[in-house]
Amino acid sequence: MSNHKKMKPDTITVHAGRDPQRFDGMVNTPVFRGSTVLFPDVKAYQGRNPDDYKIMRYGIYGTPTTFALEEAVAQLEGGYAAVALPSGLAAIVAALAAFAQSGAHILIADSVYQPTRNFCDKRLRTLGVEIEYYDPLIGAAIAGLIRPNTTAVFCEAPGSHTFEMQDIPAIVAAAHAKGVAVLADTTWGTPYFFRAFEHGVDISIHAGTKYISGHSDVMMGIIVTNEQHWLNVRRAVADYGYCVSPDDCYLALRGLRTIGVRMRQQQQSAIRIARWLQARPEVLRVLYPALEDDPGYAIWKRDFSGAASLFGVVLKPASDPAVAALIDSLQLFGIGSSWGGFESLAIRAYPEKYRTATKWNPGGALLRLHIGLEDPEDLLADLEQGFAQMRKAA
Repeated sequence: MSNHKKMKPDTITVHAGRDPQRFDGMVNTPVFRGSTVLFPDVKAYQGRNPDDYKIMRYGIYGTPTTFALEEAVAQLEGGYAAVALPSGLAAIVAALAAFAQSGAHILIADSVYQPTRNFCDKRLRTLGVEIEYYDPLIGAAIAGLIRPNTTAVFCEAPGSHTFEMQDIPAIVAAAHAKGVAVLADTTWGTPYFFRAFEHGVDISIHAGTKYISGHSDVMMGIIVTNEQHWLNVRRAVADYGYCVSPDDCYLALRGLRTIGVRMRQQQQSAIRIARWLQARPEVLRVLYPALEDDPGYAIWKRDFSGAASLFGVVLKPASDPAVAALIDSLQLFGIGSSWGGFESLAIRAYPEKYRTATKWNPGGALLRLHIGLEDPEDLLADLEQGFAQMRKAA
């Protein structure tokens, strides 16, 4: 599909990564399981190009099922190429590792996903990499933190749990002016709502576990890069020995086909519920860039074509048992990690425990809500009774 750049996202999600005539007319690329790949002769075997990651040479480097998923995500996001990994964290690890030689200095947004911080603090620091956390709202002023040995700036927009919007184009301009690559965890925006490469990002990282797969039954990470950084990142993935089950790639690709209709409906429900929560007497504020009065709204509106159905809710001061009573009483919101599936979720978050470059003191308990595909009227009724239980516990 050489003209994919001219196509709209919904068309790309249907057609990218598919070649039915190559597989006897099958609409979906079949599941190819295998480790050993046979070659016709010695010349062909010995002539393998170690930097060609799009040919069949050994199962760890992928199968036609893997390649189909990688091609589809790269085309949707507008990147040069993609590589699938066994989890979102694996994708973060491999992408950072590509820039993490001893003596390097890497800038990390203070609002990142906590396992990203754990990897930086517990692994990269021990390998001689200097990690510096920065205020996610720094924008172009990040230029003042870049040093001669800075190899990468890592962004996440919006921030995990606290939902600050980063000015990624401004950060990109400052970093590129000094020859530094910009990596971004773009799981919230997805390749559907945020086209990272149009905003200058060099490496876009996704937890495909979330909206790409969409059904809470797959662990998946995907890294998409521009052409400049492709081999560096792809070699890092190979060196770490990461590979993905073709069955999981098949499921993720099937989920990708419906990402647009799912995310549009979930966004509609999320905005409705977020606005309802803003009016609740128990709520101090809602952290959701898609709301007009959110501090990050202008950046979100400028850079994104839509919003994920994940947001934060800061409650007015209440006891821990009262907050627990609210969450425990919910019937349609599960209590569990992850998001991006078809089901709604609710957890309590504690970003104040790990942020270091900035302080988090919102004035009350923080809930993180994921809005699924349930009818919003039913979700609102569930939240209504949850607040009633919270008042009783108080």
